[in-house]
Amino acid sequence: MSGATMTFTDLELPDDVRDSIGRALAGMPDPGHDFDGATARCHQIFATLPLGLLRAVLDFGRHIDTPGVALVRNLPVDTETGPTPLDGGPGRGKSGFVSEGVLLGLTGLLGEALGVLTEKGGRLVHDVVPVAGGARTQTNQSSAVFLNFHSDITYDATGRYDVANPDFLVLNCLRGDPSGGAVTYYADARDLCRRLDAGALELLRRPLFRLNAPGSYTRSAAGGAEVLSHPVPVISGTAEHPEIAVSANGVRSLDRDAEAAFEHLQAVAREVAHAVRLEPGQALLINNRKGIHARSPFEARHDGRDRWLQRTYVRRSLWDIRYRVTPEDRRVHF
Repeated sequence: MSGATMTFTDLELPDDVRDSIGRALAGMPDPGHDFDGATARCHQIFATLPLGLLRAVLDFGRHIDTPGVALVRNLPVDTETGPTPLDGGPGRGKSGFVSEGVLLGLTGLLGEALGVLTEKGGRLVHDVVPVAGGARTQTNQSSAVFLNFHSDITYDATGRYDVANPDFLVLNCLRGDPSGGAVTYYADARDLCRRLDAGALELLRRPLFRLNAPGSYTRSAAGGAEVLSHPVPVISGTAEHPEIAVSANGVRSLDRDAEAAFEHLQAVAREVAHAVRLEPGQALLINNRKGIHARSPFEARHDGRDRWLQRTYVRRSLWDIRYRVTPEDRRVHF
């Protein structure tokens, strides 16, 4: 784990606040029936956080010099979770929508939830679970492989996959990995730039890399074939506040030196990464521009008791991606 505390923060709700928020969320209807209404109600509920906690989450989302990842602990949970879904779709058997309420409450403090048609069918709440058919893929369905350090990117016809993608991810844990083997890692670009060799960093800042579109897109739109971006840098921005973009589904370097620099980046990411084993009642806030994240391999049994997270994609504003919006839903994008 990196020793730089500025890139990681740990937040914990007091028990009475957890219980108060849990009671307020207990009777919440399915947010899918009126998503904007649900987000407004969750925003109202989470606005009752103690001022210090509220400001910490708001600052996480709005300032350039705040941590890139935040662990939020002691959150309310559903009375009954039901079995972990086997197909990557929504769960069945939950006693209510407390987990969704927690997810949307935290999301609303960072920005606006968005959907992408080729990711989880455009749903706004994503169920992240191991799926047998995707066990060895570089996707959120995997379990048997190390999910490489990456950003969540979005295919775009402009050839840039790092523009219309989420600014943040929120991961809320409904069920931890029974074996304890599943670890989420986050490597902040600030820590990476401090540790990378100068020559590698210079190459990573040049447009010598093509990002492959997400696996969900290549499977549905290209029969699994690569769909590469225009050449782009992996690291951009100022030295003090760098931005990073890496595709989980593959990065094609334009020459051998660039390839070596990218391999060096992945190695350094393992050295500086913060590591978190998520458990129920915990959520992880991830800045998708300040850093890259990964996940260890873990044993999946596909028996209804596997690790289960819910996720949102979050933009500070949906305005800049209005060219992608679907006519059916202003939050869902092509």
